[in-house]
Amino acid sequence: MSSEQKIKSVMSSVFSISESEINSGTSKDNVASWDSHGHMNLILALEESFGVSIPDEEVPNLTSYSLIKLVMDELEAKGN
Repeated sequence: MSSEQKIKSVMSSVFSISESEINSGTSKDNVASWDSHGHMNLILALEESFGVSIPDEEVPNLTSYSLIKLVMDELEAKGN
């Protein structure tokens, strides 16, 4: 499973939506369950799934599918 597919799987699980609904336009503005609680659950699930630590200062900014880039950057930095 690619990193992108794994991220979609995590998002699907956290937000209870289909992976097919997740695309470049997916954000807190169009996912009803992406509230503050859901957001923290997503960050924790991504950190656990990928074995990375997302910097606290980045967390408030990760409110769209663009978080994939950050996670991939963290993976690259770890050599995964």
